[in-house]
Amino acid sequence: MARASTKPSSPFTRIASAFRCLLLLLIVVMAEPLSAEIVDQVPRILILYPYDEKIPATTIAGETLRHRLQQATMGKVDLFSEFLDLSRFPEKVHIDRMARYLSEKYADRRPDVVIALGEEATGFIVKYRHAIAPDAKIVFCGFSSADAVKLSLPSDVVGAFSEYDIAKTLLMARGLQPEARDLVIIGGSSDFDRSWLATARSDLPGPASGLKTTYVEDLTIDEFADRASRVPEGSIILVLTVFTDRSGRNFIPRNALERIAAKASAPVYGPYSTYIGHGAVGGNTVTFESVGTAVAELALDAIAGKPIASVNVPKTFVADARELTRWGLPESGLPAGTVLSFKEKSLWEEYWAAIIGIVAALALQGAIITVLLVERQRRLAAEQEARLRLLELVHLNQSATAGALSASIAHELNQPLGAIRSNVDALEILLRKEQPDLDLIRQILIDIREDDQRASDIIVRLRGLLQKRSEIDWQEFDLNEVVNSAIHILHAEAGQKSIVVSSSDPTRALPVRADKVHLQQVILNLATNAMDAMVDAATTERKLVFRTALIENSEVELSISDTGRGIPSDQLDHVFHAFYTTKPTGTGLGLSIARAIIETYGGKIWADNRAEGGAVFRFVLPLAQHG
Repeated sequence: MARASTKPSSPFTRIASAFRCLLLLLIVVMAEPLSAEIVDQVPRILILYPYDEKIPATTIAGETLRHRLQQATMGKVDLFSEFLDLSRFPEKVHIDRMARYLSEKYADRRPDVVIALGEEATGFIVKYRHAIAPDAKIVFCGFSSADAVKLSLPSDVVGAFSEYDIAKTLLMARGLQPEARDLVIIGGSSDFDRSWLATARSDLPGPASGLKTTYVEDLTIDEFADRASRVPEGSIILVLTVFTDRSGRNFIPRNALERIAAKASAPVYGPYSTYIGHGAVGGNTVTFESVGTAVAELALDAIAGKPIASVNVPKTFVADARELTRWGLPESGLPAGTVLSFKEKSLWEEYWAAIIGIVAALALQGAIITVLLVERQRRLAAEQEARLRLLELVHLNQSATAGALSASIAHELNQPLGAIRSNVDALEILLRKEQPDLDLIRQILIDIREDDQRASDIIVRLRGLLQKRSEIDWQEFDLNEVVNSAIHILHAEAGQKSIVVSSSDPTRALPVRADKVHLQQVILNLATNAMDAMVDAATTERKLVFRTALIENSEVELSISDTGRGIPSDQLDHVFHAFYTTKPTGTGLGLSIARAIIETYGGKIWADNRAEGGAVFRFVLPLAQHG
């Protein structure tokens, strides 16, 4: 196999190869930061204002587009603003000076996009773009497509057209003032003002048909206001723009309209939304907020490298509700879709949420009150039913007590009746004598009267014991009197059972407020139970003691103690329960009825055992407050 021949490389070849490698290395090292710089570069956008910062139209549009740009890029955009002030300085020398100034200012920070607000700013940047922003995309706003044609804009300069239709503003005015016969059109002396007047002369003859049309121009601001104050009543005044008056004074058109409208003798209309709130009734316009939004979207597409084309900003009708009211113009005369500003909201529109909340709260409150009233009626009915049941139980208990005491009552009643009969027999014998003893007869008659009174008292007490009630008879009385009455009723029964009854001597009256018969029934129940408990006690030890007392000047207490067998300690808490009894023939209702009665009158009742033997029952009632 033949050997391959080799040719040694020359020194120049080796040097060239090494140089190429070094160059390639430098390119690789430098390429990364360079590409990073290109990727991370923040886009620069220059916003050109044609006038100074006080013109509302460009200020509103500029602020809107700045907000939209910041929002869409999340702040990753470098915004610059320049105010050309071409209204006050329209001379070529000023314009050239501004061009040189901006060219030098942005020499190291050339904008990627220039946004021109208005016709003057657009003409300026188109003329000087190669000096200020040679590689920038140019977008504009604030004038019509017809004006764009007059500027002979390059094909790569696009924008958001504002197609103002002054004829629609007039149609709006005629809809609100169908009886109008005169039309007065006012415009200033600047080139922009004259362009508006030319547009009006071109566009309004048809819509103004039937109206006497007068153009008022080339006057001072005071002459404009004076002329507006002398127009025929019911006229239509159409104010276009007054950037400059005849004297050369410069104005913000909104402020000029405000001075004219303040003295006008007829409603004033205009083509700009900034006139609303400053004396204009309304007009058909392109809002400056929508202009700013539209041009911002074009700028965003431009920095994103997307293809862009001119767009039309939508128009709308605007009106001031306060001016409608001032001139007595019907809101129904406005075109459909009109944006109505400064309209006073109705009470419902202003506070509907609060009204709904209040109504809901009142409804809820009413429902709660209704439920509470129904519940109160049910409770009152239940209480009334409970009182009736209590009264029936009390009456049954009274009848049972009367039955238990009937033998004693009959024995007690028999005594005065027997005495009466004996006295009558004696009196009959005395009257047969020829000379009866008149003093003895008189004494017998006194005895008969006293025995009759005793019998009557017994019957009255028995009648009270048996009386049935349908309502509580509220009375204020001395508790001591009821105790004494009960002792009289029990006297005969106690005598038959060899029970000594005693009571404390009252030191003062103890007034309470209750039903006297009911309280007497409680005392009789407690006393008869106490007497029954002493049947097994020695006859010499049978004692029933009543004691009344005043407790802390607020309550009255009655205690009834006996010397019987007492109550088992584990049963003290149960003695007042219904159907609890220790007597073979007891019903177990007496003490539970006694507790119900005492609690009805705001008191409480309890039982204890005496240390020396026997039981003691106590109850307290509120002291009746006089006056």
